[in-house]
Amino acid sequence: MPDMDVALKDAMQIDGAIGAALVDRSSGMALGVAGGSRDFDLQVAAAANTEVVRAKLRTMEMLNLHEKIEDILITLDSQYHLIRPLTGRSGQGLFLYIALNKDRANLALARHQLKRIEGGLDL
Repeated sequence: MPDMDVALKDAMQIDGAIGAALVDRSSGMALGVAGGSRDFDLQVAAAANTEVVRAKLRTMEMLNLHEKIEDILITLDSQYHLIRPLTGRSGQGLFLYIALNKDRANLALARHQLKRIEGGLDL
């Protein structure tokens, strides 16, 4: 089973990938990152997207929804941002985050590939 570095490298192979991170939901810290740039700080994105996940979990609790989040999609003018909370026992409290160039990415395929990466991740 792939470790975190291999999983992030695999995420960066997704068409249109700008950057990817494995994030601890409780602290907002990126445990590992791949890609990004000086103008796209994955550490900042990890911390900020932690708030997105927390807000959605609070909303689900208030609505008494007892389902798992498969993924969260944020669509910008030129980018897709995908957040995939990990569901395996070893990944509890973590999520995969990837930013994609909208012109180059196939959203359905990217979601499928992130699910596959999650399934093979060994933490």
